[in-house]
Amino acid sequence: MENQQTASERSRSARFTRLYTREYPRVHAFARRRTGDPGVAEDIAAEVFRIAWERELGGVETTPGWLFVTARNLLGNHYRSSARLAELHGRIGEELGRAPASAETSAVLETLDRLPERHREILLLSYWDGLAAAEIGGLLDCRTSAVWVRLHRARKAFREIHTSSRESV
Repeated sequence: MENQQTASERSRSARFTRLYTREYPRVHAFARRRTGDPGVAEDIAAEVFRIAWERELGGVETTPGWLFVTARNLLGNHYRSSARLAELHGRIGEELGRAPASAETSAVLETLDRLPERHREILLLSYWDGLAAAEIGGLLDCRTSAVWVRLHRARKAFREIHTSSRESV
């Protein structure tokens, strides 16, 4: 019996280690892009995996999608205002010690700021965070097909705002 329990614990530990090794960089990057602060991002990523380990100890297997949902919730605890994105842009500029790389980059960031939150969030999850449609679906609690529809609508809204702002210049 003791050997079975030890084998089970080793299996759980090995599974969690693989998950951690594979997903920590993505979860950390997810948090870092949203906070602009490497220390805060490390704290959030560490907390995500601490909670995940507790789940594993309780016999619940953790998926990558669950990690991102947890990270998103922890970020929500850290930043509650819609100005989070504007603050992120400012901090990125401060970290680089200069303005955004080009006028086009600045125009893209301004367009993102003008988008409704639902469009901005799905575009950032897809393009900035590099999440797959299934992962986004898990994060937003919707089907993969709904993610594709939302992405289509968000791209269209982005294109319309971006084009109209370029024409008015």
